[in-house]
Amino acid sequence: MRLSTKGRYGLKAMFELALHSGEGPIPLKDIAESQNISEHYLEQLVATLRRAGYVNSVRGAQGGYLLSKEPKNITVGDVIRCLEGQIAPAECVMKDAADCNRESYCVTQTVWRKIRDSVNEVIDNTTLQDMVDDHIKNH
Repeated sequence: MRLSTKGRYGLKAMFELALHSGEGPIPLKDIAESQNISEHYLEQLVATLRRAGYVNSVRGAQGGYLLSKEPKNITVGDVIRCLEGQIAPAECVMKDAADCNRESYCVTQTVWRKIRDSVNEVIDNTTLQDMVDDHIKNH
């Protein structure tokens, strides 16, 4: 299981907004430079996050983007699922997956469920504020 650049870069952008939460709108150019992400690609990611209600945009010379909620109220799971969809190591353990005709004797499905549940536990219990706090503690 590997996240695409959508999830990885989107989380970096959201971290950057959380890091500067309360300072007003952050220009996309600044986020792109700070996180070494293409500004054009970042525009697409932020548009998705804005439509989902995690980011607000402010127009004008002093414009940019800011979080629509406090960093403590946005989880890593919120961001990743917004950009990537469900997180699971195999199709058969996705929440909306069709029933597998091998389920009754599949020896790996239990492992895939445990991996899915463990990953979801981490991303659903880690907030953007936790990321900021870790960053501050380690720098």
